[in-house]
Amino acid sequence: MDITRRTLAAAAAAAAVAGLPARAAAPDFKQGFRKTPLIIGHRGASGERPESTLAAFRLAIAEGADFIEPDLVVTKDGHLVVRHENEISQTTDVALRPEFENRLTTRQIQGQGVSGWFTEDFTLEELKTLRCRERLPKLRPESARFNGQEAIPTYQEVIDLAKAESARLKRVIGTYPEMKHASYFAGIGLPMEGRLADILKANGLDGANAPVFIQCFDVLPLKTIMTLCQAPRIQLVSPEGGPTDVTLRYKDMVSASGMKAIATYANGVGPDWSMVIPTVDGGIGAATSLVADAHAAGLAVHPWTVRAENFFLPPKQRIGTDPAAHGDVDAVYRALYAAGVDGLFSDFPGLAVKARG
Repeated sequence: MDITRRTLAAAAAAAAVAGLPARAAAPDFKQGFRKTPLIIGHRGASGERPESTLAAFRLAIAEGADFIEPDLVVTKDGHLVVRHENEISQTTDVALRPEFENRLTTRQIQGQGVSGWFTEDFTLEELKTLRCRERLPKLRPESARFNGQEAIPTYQEVIDLAKAESARLKRVIGTYPEMKHASYFAGIGLPMEGRLADILKANGLDGANAPVFIQCFDVLPLKTIMTLCQAPRIQLVSPEGGPTDVTLRYKDMVSASGMKAIATYANGVGPDWSMVIPTVDGGIGAATSLVADAHAAGLAVHPWTVRAENFFLPPKQRIGTDPAAHGDVDAVYRALYAAGVDGLFSDFPGLAVKARG
């Protein structure tokens, strides 16, 4: 079986486990990865609880998310923990802890100088003493009311939650881990691909039919983990820039020919949602060819990240002038669904579920 057929078969098996219609051949896949798009709770219900906490993941599941998405970084002693970045001063109380004052430092992360406190300088035991907080308190003051209530979870704890809730609710709830700054961690002697593959294997989640999608903005980590386990993989892309580990531009990667190259090592593509539905004259424009080109290459499309606040919406979808107030986010959901996406990331998964109908 060649690479393209293997990726299609893997995606079909994953679809079957997640309750999606399987496909027998590539032409069927052009109709889309599934008729009912997946709802992916972006760092949980991160518009309503401090992101990447078990509380945020629980709420996302309660609101109907099909998958919950943890960003993974590595600790000093090699554990995979769930944080948006390896720099943790924006999402924890570490800056207020005198016992860790001397760990303030500056690192070069993907070519940029970043000052703060980094997970790779802490053991898991030390990180567990910290408490999580809302990253965007001015936009999400209600979420900030839950500051200090949660510890940093490990990826294993997120898997345990998804399994327990799957059994309780009698529906499959998957996890959608992102290997965050994978090339950086490999460069400091803490590669995450093997660690992630080992956790998936230990939990029976390393097969092509597992309710898991592994995502990364870099290319080589996806190619590496492809050799370690069969779990489906998603190449993340952004409107600007490119991967840090290969000489490519994201906008070229999502061309019709670029999609064919992605299909040799991934099962889908995760674009910024504006790459599917651009803003035109301050409002929602017509869909680009990205979904059609991806489907033609045998790739699912899971755009990120739809947020409800005016601050994140096109001008014509804003309601009032308060940047923290919710705008007409339903218009964004409807446009993405109409474009044929196979899933989408949302900070408010309950709203995405409601709009999906």
